[in-house]
Amino acid sequence: MINKSLSQTLEKMIWFNEPEKWEIKDNRLSMFVTPQSDYWRISHYGFTVDDAPFLYTTYGGEFEAKVKIKGSYKARFDQMGLMLRIDKENYIKAGIEFVDGKYNLSTVVTHKTSDWSVIALDKIPSEVWVKAVRRLDAVEVFYSFDDKNYIMMRNAHLQDNSPVMVGLMAACPDGNGFNAVFENFKVKHLPDERRLQWLQNHK
Repeated sequence: MINKSLSQTLEKMIWFNEPEKWEIKDNRLSMFVTPQSDYWRISHYGFTVDDAPFLYTTYGGEFEAKVKIKGSYKARFDQMGLMLRIDKENYIKAGIEFVDGKYNLSTVVTHKTSDWSVIALDKIPSEVWVKAVRRLDAVEVFYSFDDKNYIMMRNAHLQDNSPVMVGLMAACPDGNGFNAVFENFKVKHLPDERRLQWLQNHK
């Protein structure tokens, strides 16, 4: 019998923009986020950057990805969470972003140009769970404060039938770096809905 807890590990994942300081231990990634790094394309600010740390694995179909995040946010725009990325022009990043002294649930959706949506939080959460569900040509993003009750924060387009890099992203556009901790990252395969429908119709 295969031990499934050992079959999907952070150690097997790949760095894009590896930070100088990071550690993986007990299914937990700790990193010091690279200063002056981010993911953004063109709109509103007029620049494109693609240089923040991202530890990822690749999935070709439909899936659910989930992680628990905790950061010592300090500077404006300090952020961390999940990222789903097809290429430099098509990606979704979602998690916590620290803006003007407030904690926000933040999602950036990029298709050639980036957009940004936020949900301001009244209190400072000690930890947050972020979940992304990819189905067909869309991704639903959820957040939770207890890993039980999940609330949707965004539904966004993402090209279907394309492999997706999915993993852990943190960025520090305006500061000198901060400590970010990701725990219990997991990706669960979801059966393809179109295939299931075809099989149902061709019994």
